[in-house]
Amino acid sequence: MAELAQTEEYGEVAGEEDFSRPALKAYLSGKLEGAEQPMEVRQFRGGHSNLTYLLRFGAREWVMRRPPLGPVPPTAHDMSREYRVLSALWRVYPPAPRALLFCDDTGVIGAPFYVMERRHGLVIRMRQPLPSELPTDPASFRLLSETFIDALAQLHMVDYEAIGLGTLGRPQGFVERQITGWMTRWERAKTREVPLMNRLGEWFLSHMPAPQTPTLLHNDFFLHNVMFNREDLGKVSAVLDWEMCTLGDPMVDLGTTLAYWRDPGDDEELLALAEGHAHSILPGFLGRDQLAERYARCTGRDISAVSYYTALAHWKTATVVEQIYSRYVRGQTSDARFATMGKQPPVLAGAAAALVRRFGFSG
Repeated sequence: MAELAQTEEYGEVAGEEDFSRPALKAYLSGKLEGAEQPMEVRQFRGGHSNLTYLLRFGAREWVMRRPPLGPVPPTAHDMSREYRVLSALWRVYPPAPRALLFCDDTGVIGAPFYVMERRHGLVIRMRQPLPSELPTDPASFRLLSETFIDALAQLHMVDYEAIGLGTLGRPQGFVERQITGWMTRWERAKTREVPLMNRLGEWFLSHMPAPQTPTLLHNDFFLHNVMFNREDLGKVSAVLDWEMCTLGDPMVDLGTTLAYWRDPGDDEELLALAEGHAHSILPGFLGRDQLAERYARCTGRDISAVSYYTALAHWKTATVVEQIYSRYVRGQTSDARFATMGKQPPVLAGAAAALVRRFGFSG
């Protein structure tokens, strides 16, 4: 069997994250185009959440996604949800890859999974150098920034009822449920006490802004989850990682986007989390305020409370990181990338606190 070329994009499957190739091959045969041919499997690099694999059958390629190893939160890493979204959304939102097959039989690879089409393009990976083929002049960075935020605005203008996703979530009370849910997740995941996390949760709960008209939310929309067209940075080839997609206040999405984005004047500890690759501080990238203003122009949305949602996103991300780190601490994964993640939650909590102190938070 011919070997796939090794690239930075994918490589050999990590030993503990492998599965029964014959079982998968047998399941896919007759269900997926080309699956009768010999199957090659590689694992996409990067990411700390769902595991993503390249499946190649001759010249035909597909992408398979499954949850991570070890115990996961009850509502997280829901493959059926991600499949449901992507099997419908591609029809009206071109950046969404089309999902074609879902399997809930854990006897095949050890977990539920789905298969989707493969998209090609440029991905700016977290904590890694920029792709060598990406132009690095300020004009290109500005165009990339505009394309990125426009893709979020376009998502928020999708008529989700028209594509059968009207029951995907419960928009009423969404933000309150988010806060109380993440407070509980922090308590379950924490490996040590970070009192600021508790004080922030209580403050967010008692200072919720008035909700806006709900939209479809990606819920993890940031630069590294967007694939750009290699020939034209004014086009998005794909938006990836839809596992947390739901219905709710669009400011939650915008806040998440801005929380991940870095400005040159950010605190040194926050910038240091990028490990030397805070891409959006390079000349030409729009600043957070410029991104928010462009989003507002595109959608007509009121962004006056966006700092609250940006702080909320920092706080939530601190818990996400703690969940990942706790799996390492508890011996549920041996991935060495997770070993130093314990330093991140206090920094993210500090960034959240800095944003909301201007609104009266005193923690």
